[in-house]
Amino acid sequence: MIRKLSSGKFRLYSRKKDPKTGKRRNLGTFGSRPAAEKHEKAVQYFKRAG
Repeated sequence: MIRKLSSGKFRLYSRKKDPKTGKRRNLGTFGSRPAAEKHEKAVQYFKRAG
């Protein structure tokens, strides 16, 4: 899940909420949306491939 911050940057959050905090885990902050989407693909790949 990618959200735009008030600073104009984009932050990648986990899809599921963290059971400990009840919030979504921050998976990185990026200067552009395509960079965030590229990292999201990498995260999904490593979730499956190990």
